[in-house]
Amino acid sequence: MEPLAMTDWLTANQTYLMDALSKVRLQLARHADAQGADEFSRPVAAQSQAAPLSPPPALETLCRLFQLSPFERDVLLFCAGAELDSQFNRLLAAAQGDSNRAYATFSLALAVLADPHWSALGPRGPLRYWRLLEVGPGYSLAYSPLKIDERILHYLTGQNSMDERLTDFVQVMPPVPELAPSQQALAEKLARAWSQAPGHFSLPVVQWCGGESADRQAVAAAGAALLNLGLYVMAAQFLPLDIRELKNLWRLWEREAYLNNLALLLDCEGVEPTDSSRMQVLAAMLETLSTPVMLSTSERWQLARRALLTLEVRKPTSLEQLHLWRSLLQGGPARTNGRLEPLVSQFNLSRHAMQTAFADAWGPTGRQEGSEGEEEHDFAARLWDACRVLTRPRLENLAQRIEPAAAWEDLVLPAPQKEVLRDVALHVRHRLQVYESWGFAAKSTRGLGISAVFVGPSGTGKTMAAEVLARELRLDLYRIDLSQVVSKYIGETEKNLKRVFDAAEDGGAILLFDEADALFGKRSEVRDSHDRYANIEISYLLQRMESYRGLAILTTNMKEAMDKAFLRRLRFVVTFPFPDPALRAQIWQGIFPAATPLGKLDIPKLSRLNVTGGNIRNIALNAAFLAADTGEPVNMGHLLRAVRQEYAKLEKGLTEVETSGWE
Repeated sequence: MEPLAMTDWLTANQTYLMDALSKVRLQLARHADAQGADEFSRPVAAQSQAAPLSPPPALETLCRLFQLSPFERDVLLFCAGAELDSQFNRLLAAAQGDSNRAYATFSLALAVLADPHWSALGPRGPLRYWRLLEVGPGYSLAYSPLKIDERILHYLTGQNSMDERLTDFVQVMPPVPELAPSQQALAEKLARAWSQAPGHFSLPVVQWCGGESADRQAVAAAGAALLNLGLYVMAAQFLPLDIRELKNLWRLWEREAYLNNLALLLDCEGVEPTDSSRMQVLAAMLETLSTPVMLSTSERWQLARRALLTLEVRKPTSLEQLHLWRSLLQGGPARTNGRLEPLVSQFNLSRHAMQTAFADAWGPTGRQEGSEGEEEHDFAARLWDACRVLTRPRLENLAQRIEPAAAWEDLVLPAPQKEVLRDVALHVRHRLQVYESWGFAAKSTRGLGISAVFVGPSGTGKTMAAEVLARELRLDLYRIDLSQVVSKYIGETEKNLKRVFDAAEDGGAILLFDEADALFGKRSEVRDSHDRYANIEISYLLQRMESYRGLAILTTNMKEAMDKAFLRRLRFVVTFPFPDPALRAQIWQGIFPAATPLGKLDIPKLSRLNVTGGNIRNIALNAAFLAADTGEPVNMGHLLRAVRQEYAKLEKGLTEVETSGWE
């Protein structure tokens, strides 16, 4: 039978309810020995002759959902009549012989209604368990006032809106756009698990882990939709801790879920696993909830007495992200699609993040002024930068972001080292093509991370080289001081490293692990437990570097401190030598900005100073301040004074060879 239009169903449902109430009212009138049954009853067609409704009347659905006996059904109607039929109150008072008792009681229901049973008002009976009616204050249970729950009254009349007591705790999950195939497969796995369960009480709690909260919610909504379940989200961190309040809230939700065929997604994002009191009450409720329920967590939970199906939500695959970008960019510059492969190679984003980045890049004004080529280039650059900014927040509190200023021409190194650094850049730039398009990732998942170690004394340009790479690749650069990450407590170093890599993964930022000497050392012999745990920490770091989707760089002053077995696991090793006079001359020639006024500088004399590029920069900067104070261009006198200060800081004496001919 075709379902009725909503207005027709409401009319038919109201007629059905009034017919049912008239039968109860007739029994009440007879018991009251009022003016006559005919005065209070309304002639209606027999129910057996009425055409069945599709969907069924609300009263019939309610009785089926909560398994009400005929007597319990009539008790509910008894209470509903007092709210819906003006004659009910007069009849109730007359039936009880007291004008002040114009309300339903269980004692009266036992006397008036057919097939009575005392268990109908038991605390585990459906009327009270599901809060279908309320028992008011009185000197005994049988003579206390009975009142239908307001939400149930509205439901019976066809007004099916969410219980007001729940609206502060739950939010409806709106329809989600089409998911990526890998995520849709997870939604289908949920649907199979629940559809194959023999009943609600045997449904496993589904736990969505990993990924972003928005992705977990989208996959959960898609899975619920496959089962024709509406989905609501409840934030676990805002639930009451009082067990009575929580039980009442839980019961109201279960009732709502039955009435409207709903599933619940419990968002546990803000719940700390160390919050034992909240974890305990949540576990207790989850193990007793009889309606479909899911969890959204970043870390896995365990339930002692309930089946738990854990499904890990990942972002769309690289190829899926490429497809999603193409769909989004249908409204962008026509030829931007050709620039998408590097974007997908670098950034691992959810659909929501892609939409946000696109909106930020495209802006409120839409197409910009300029030629099509300029527009395409500008939009592609804005889109890239929007993705960079979008992936920063998780890493900002864990590492120091360095704004790269140095370019290739600022980096003074021997030609072989520069060539290796350019190779590092091209590996990052063409990663997606080689790994995905050419199939290297499918052949082996090991060693796909791009890792390097920069070896050399302080001040020889290791950090500058990382800046050059970041600027060349248009990537964020974060410095992590390994001496601050390493902990004396077992397992803490790995946790600290995990936080950094997990936070950096989506943006593929360049990670510069400084002071690697704090962690690395020759560990070929394990002499004590400290050596053994140090090996574990190093192995964990190298493992994460090998799997990291971006570029990870270690810096060390002492290559000999690193075991050769560890070095073999790093893709690039770049040695930064102490600069010889020729390299120092190049550094001096480019150390001053173009706007700095310079006197006559003797570059050959300056190059005799036996210092690194970092020291040369300090000397040049100090000399510039001295010149500014005297109102003169920077000259050799200013530089000599700055040299003496730098050498004093280094606790190093100037040799006669270095300073001969300066004065």
